[in-house]
Amino acid sequence: MNLPTLYTKRLIIRPLAVSDATDMFEYSQTNLVGPKAGWAPHININETYTILRNMVLFKPQYELGNWAIVDRQTNKMIGTIELYNHSPLFKAELGYSLNPKYWGLGIVPEATNEIVSYGFEFLSLKRIEVGIFVDNIQSKRVCEKTGFSFEGVSRNGYIRYDGIIFDKANYAMTKEDYFNRKYSR
Repeated sequence: MNLPTLYTKRLIIRPLAVSDATDMFEYSQTNLVGPKAGWAPHININETYTILRNMVLFKPQYELGNWAIVDRQTNKMIGTIELYNHSPLFKAELGYSLNPKYWGLGIVPEATNEIVSYGFEFLSLKRIEVGIFVDNIQSKRVCEKTGFSFEGVSRNGYIRYDGIIFDKANYAMTKEDYFNRKYSR
């Protein structure tokens, strides 16, 4: 399946490209992004290039794909958003990362709303899930702002790249939740 390019007021949400390596490395090398999402900070641009190449060229069958979040004004790639662990016509999981220079501006909720719309309206998903570390306050706020419901905590539910085990907070939105929220605005 080819991923579409989606547009919001401030963003272009397009398929990730290997040419995004420089912009991705800018934020992937910091300790602020990867560890909160479960992956190690990138050591150098070559590592970012290799990871990006694998994400673009060798995506697993259960992964719908990764989009680049691009600032419409500057055309700079500032983050990623993905749907993975996909069961066609049933569910997928949502994940995202964002350059810390753009935190606090509502970028991830804006991108999330667009991807959620795509998931329910075009992929006919019944459910979209988000799993986050319980101490990831920014992601918790994204889930709350975009209409995801807290469903509980998986104790010791995630082992990170460095072997540290975390509790995982689970959020979800059903197709009914999405349409009720959409038409109640």
